[in-house]
Amino acid sequence: MSETEKDVERQCREFRQMFESLRREIGKVIVGHEGIVDNVLISLFCGGHVLLEGVPGLGKTLLVRTLSAALTLEFRRIQFTPDLMPADIIGTNIIMEDRTTGKRQFQFQRGPIFGQVILADEINRATPKTQSAMLEAMQEHSVTTGGQIHKLPEPFIVLATQNPIEQEGTYPLPEAQLDRFFFKVLVPYSNREELGMILDRTTTAKSPQAKAIIGTEQIIASQELVKRVAVAAHVQDYAIRLVLATHPDGEYASEITNRFIRYGSSPRGVQALVLSAKVRAMLDERYHISFSDVNDSVLPALRHRILLNFEGQAEGIQNDDILNQILQDTPKTLEKNINVP
Repeated sequence: MSETEKDVERQCREFRQMFESLRREIGKVIVGHEGIVDNVLISLFCGGHVLLEGVPGLGKTLLVRTLSAALTLEFRRIQFTPDLMPADIIGTNIIMEDRTTGKRQFQFQRGPIFGQVILADEINRATPKTQSAMLEAMQEHSVTTGGQIHKLPEPFIVLATQNPIEQEGTYPLPEAQLDRFFFKVLVPYSNREELGMILDRTTTAKSPQAKAIIGTEQIIASQELVKRVAVAAHVQDYAIRLVLATHPDGEYASEITNRFIRYGSSPRGVQALVLSAKVRAMLDERYHISFSDVNDSVLPALRHRILLNFEGQAEGIQNDDILNQILQDTPKTLEKNINVP
């Protein structure tokens, strides 16, 4: 084994240890939901944002707070409400007077978006105008105000929560904003055993807390390491065809796609599939991604990137049902794709 290979193996081993350490710290506070925790951590190491959807009281906000406690990153919480304005998020220019010269000038006062781990709580309660203030920050990691661009600190991750059942006083997230979320994760109810553990931790004197164990440099280095994981041409082509299968009337569209989907996934969908598959491969002690790594990420990566048509909405079709059918209909390899570059 060459020195380069030994170095890569060491880095991947350290990455797995880091990931497992974060799992344990979060597990001190969060009961169950291991798959949800893994998806949030995968997004973190891919440099992506997460939309957590679930009814109130399931621990979505607690999960984000616990993650921030396990990281030595600057944490900011933004409580979204109907009267929240864009300037309340990104900041605003105010007139400041120099005490020495008496000269007045505009000075930019930073808003709560200038953090590293941003909890966007109940994000669908803000108006579309306010929600649009998040678009540049989530994509470009910067905000523009008064003709000046202000860079956000790195790493930067938005963890947003929303309630799927309460409609009064809420505004659906625009498709452009949904597309900027790396994953959409559904938070289910806890089972009987988990509820018992929750009571043991919250109704007794025990109050476990997570401690900060991972810092900025480690996360940025890990994000770069993830990009270096190999992906074979035929596996990459499989991920591409899965995304193309969400496009109605396209070459790879299945019957269910043509019937129920109005718009399919953007290229961000296949980026999320491949990047998250690279993390899953490293966690499985492999340095190349497999078909199963891609399959495991299809639902969280694509469920918010497909838009149902009127028939799909009228039939009550779920996006996950369509994606599961696409997984069944899409072959792993095609003869004509053997020589894909």
